[in-house]
Amino acid sequence: MWQQYLTPQSLSEALDALTAHGAGARVVAGATDLILELERGVRRGVSVLIDLSRLPGLADIALGEDGKIHIGPLVTHNVVAASPLIQARGLPLAQASWEVGAPQIRNRATVAGNLITASPANDTITPLMALEAEVTLTSQRGARVVALRDFYTGVRRTVLAADEILTDIAFPALDPAVARGMFVKLALRRAQAISLVNVAVVVTTEPDGSNWAERTITGARIALGAVAPTIIRCPEAEAGLVGGRLTDVGIAAAAALAKADARPIDDVRASAVYRRRLVAVGVGRALRAIASNTQRGGLPERPIVLAGAGASPAQPALSGSGITTTINGVPHRFENAEHKTLLRLLREDAGLPGTKEGCAEGECGACTVFVDGLAVMACLVPAPRASGATIVTVEGLAQGDQLHPVQQAFIDEGAVQCGYCTPGFLMAGAKLLEERPRPERHEIQQAVTGNLCRCTGYYKIVTALEKAAAVTAAE
Repeated sequence: MWQQYLTPQSLSEALDALTAHGAGARVVAGATDLILELERGVRRGVSVLIDLSRLPGLADIALGEDGKIHIGPLVTHNVVAASPLIQARGLPLAQASWEVGAPQIRNRATVAGNLITASPANDTITPLMALEAEVTLTSQRGARVVALRDFYTGVRRTVLAADEILTDIAFPALDPAVARGMFVKLALRRAQAISLVNVAVVVTTEPDGSNWAERTITGARIALGAVAPTIIRCPEAEAGLVGGRLTDVGIAAAAALAKADARPIDDVRASAVYRRRLVAVGVGRALRAIASNTQRGGLPERPIVLAGAGASPAQPALSGSGITTTINGVPHRFENAEHKTLLRLLREDAGLPGTKEGCAEGECGACTVFVDGLAVMACLVPAPRASGATIVTVEGLAQGDQLHPVQQAFIDEGAVQCGYCTPGFLMAGAKLLEERPRPERHEIQQAVTGNLCRCTGYYKIVTALEKAAAVTAAE
């Protein structure tokens, strides 16, 4: 893994460390992508991680005096998805953030990290491209602003220099009176899936009537993901929409032009031919939804984020060697554990095997724990991030001999099969009831999208969570 894990106290200190350690250093916040790359051996030469996750002032979303929405580099996908400002003035980005991974991953993964990873299938790049976003890159030499369309040079390649940190993401806020947008993801599963194709569309019109289908289009921006080495725009399709209306004929023509712009490859997930067809489907679906004012799609106003009443802002990092933390209310100190994941620390050093290793790559949710009140996957958290944090594992759910209502409901409803996935489901369910004491069935289903069970069809699990919710509501 890594040799050194640094927790700077300021952005200036982080920039100093980045400059000092050169190409062997990587900046992390969520680290959900980098940890997997290091574990799999596909990222070599990285010896130093510089953790920004506790720096103040970098986790804000704000509408600036320049009319742009500014997103700090520590803002996570769950925060974006649940932001009323982003939902109202940058809906495609909220929708894309909601589609990333699972709730536990979205509590750690940042939008900035998604941009820097630079995969053409990454979900949040596409809407930000359609929103004409820009990024601020900061080094000891100063700061520079780069349009997102100029940020990418190829697959997983950007213009970010080795001594630079992305410190701001900004895009012009959409005016709901004349602008609408939508993000559409087409994948093989409803959750925890990489895009086969993703599409973001933004349309502006003349304010000439309440019926959007009859308005004259003054501007259109269509971005496509997972169909080329980088996220691409569709200039011919955009130009074809301007001056016209969102009629069936106009929408079909734009979808066909966008399909022609796609340059996908064949791979294990889909053929190039199929991806081109999906482009037309996605663009058409977005434009029809915009015309009918149904562009919000399935994004809830209050998405389930698995952050209950116990969630707290990150505290400043502790100085010195070793890891000092609180687990299930008990103070702990660990030496020589700085080079592993939180999952390994809990199982190997803390002696708490209830947190299971099912996949070690953020796919199954068996290792779900709470860190500072947020449900996260322990396999994707560097162990040093636990220093100064408050952690709860499945061993900490019960109060003495009194089981947590979710634990009791799993017993009563026979929701336990082989039991390997059970700790993760218990943790996700317990956090859900903190966040939403009376969840509806679809909210329960949202809460467990990051948890896989290989034994059942999930029915008894959902039923158990419904029973636990009824018990806690009655209490």
